[in-house]
Amino acid sequence: MSDFVLVHGAWHGAWCWQRLLEPLWAGGHRVFTVSLTGVGERAHQLSPDIRLATHIQDVQAVIEAEELQDVILVGHSYAGMVITGVADRLADKLAALIYLDAVIPLSGEAWSSRHAPETQAQRRTAIAQHGFIPAAPPSVLGLTGADAAWVERRQTPHPGGVYDDPLHFDAERWAGISRYFIDCTAPALPTIAIARERAREQPGWQVYEIATGHDAMVSAPDELLAILMTIAFKT
Repeated sequence: MSDFVLVHGAWHGAWCWQRLLEPLWAGGHRVFTVSLTGVGERAHQLSPDIRLATHIQDVQAVIEAEELQDVILVGHSYAGMVITGVADRLADKLAALIYLDAVIPLSGEAWSSRHAPETQAQRRTAIAQHGFIPAAPPSVLGLTGADAAWVERRQTPHPGGVYDDPLHFDAERWAGISRYFIDCTAPALPTIAIARERAREQPGWQVYEIATGHDAMVSAPDELLAILMTIAFKT
């Protein structure tokens, strides 16, 4: 049995993991899903004061309050920033880090650091005007039909204060944790391109691929579940 902590990406909430919960429970695992401050069912807390450190603390608090050990920590998309920060603080409590089509930062980088200049400009303009980043259309995430409708009606704006916050962490401590990257390849989201390269170039990574869009927990839950179960068996 493993303890999974699942952390969603931008504009999402704990709701996005619904299709994985019962199968993971049936496999004998415990699962803790985190909604980050300001999104999901916590959208009423949206504020310019929310920073990357706020979201790191959200996840850290769950691990500490539940007294978890040997955690398999999964971060989707933006949450690659978050789980890297958690790993720096709680390395002794983690058995593995899983980056689900997620950002892989270097120490000192922000979520924005490796985005194209056009993406940076668009998001910074939105943040300056509204204080948040509006949700991307589900089609950008590779979703269509009922899946797209399901995600679109649940997405919420993402706190703008996290976008340019740099993350400083001990790269050696982080590299001492087993690390996995799940690459969602069809269609491949452009903002994750640098992470795909790093997972294949940096030592210590194990890479899996799923031929689906960015929201694999929605569009390919069975394939994603199989990978999570495989990693849990190895851990």
